[in-house]
Amino acid sequence: QVQLVESGGGLVQAGGSLRLSCAASGIIFSRNAMGWYRQPPGKQRELVAASTGGGGVTNYADFVKGRFIISRDNAKNTVYLQMNSLKPDDTAVYYCHAAPNLATMGYQGYWGQGTQVTVSS
Repeated sequence: QVQLVESGGGLVQAGGSLRLSCAASGIIFSRNAMGWYRQPPGKQRELVAASTGGGGVTNYADFVKGRFIISRDNAKNTVYLQMNSLKPDDTAVYYCHAAPNLATMGYQGYWGQGTQVTVSS
């Protein structure tokens, strides 16, 4: 049984930082691309950042480039999202996602239950 469990969300003031974690089980973690998506209130889910299985290739949405960093520890089956310089527009439910590779991100794989991030102005 595959489980992706996010943690680290919460309430933060604009300009602050948060670090999200996603612990995976039931998959061969190092063989999966991992990504973070978010769904702002009233909007569709969107890709924030993604990483290949080995972590050597990462992709970022333009709206987080230079502020967010995705990383992974394959020994701990965990992927992280370091979020800096947070803005109120970053308020969303953040989801962890595992996919066979970057090309299938969002179309195949597994999802976590989500963690709420709220940025106050």
